[in-house]
Amino acid sequence: MMGIWYRLDKQISRAERVLVSVSLIVMILVAFTQILLRNFFSAGIDWGDSLVRYLVVWVAFIGAAVATREGKHITIDILSRGLTGRAKIAIQAVCYFFSLTICALLTLAAVKFIGFEVQMGTTVFFKMPAWIPELIIPVTFALMTLRYTFRFVNEITRIVNRDPVNENEQHV
Repeated sequence: MMGIWYRLDKQISRAERVLVSVSLIVMILVAFTQILLRNFFSAGIDWGDSLVRYLVVWVAFIGAAVATREGKHITIDILSRGLTGRAKIAIQAVCYFFSLTICALLTLAAVKFIGFEVQMGTTVFFKMPAWIPELIIPVTFALMTLRYTFRFVNEITRIVNRDPVNENEQHV
């Protein structure tokens, strides 16, 4: 199961890099075009600001998922700094458990939010329903939940199997 997850996560990671890169390029081009049009032609692109706003959301949420994958998400690790061995692994497992629980709850809240957006029928640029670009929110929270779940399972497995602790090891 873990082997399948690692391969899938690699593919997801590639898609994340492409989405962030394309989103940043489009965001910069549209914002720059808006500035030029407004300053020199007293005009603008009607959908430009809305698109840039949603691209910022996409980059932020995908960035959070990438940070989770790379183990660089914000953590409070005061307890683990003074611990070694299995105690350190156990504290890390507890942190992963809380992170996956919070991300799971945020996934559920985001799904409800999308449901409300569907009911409202709001549209954004190109008359697209607002819930479509907002789908990135529950998708990335679900991905973060999965990543923290597998990290949690990995730490529990290390405790059960009595794996040695390597301070420089990066777990996924």
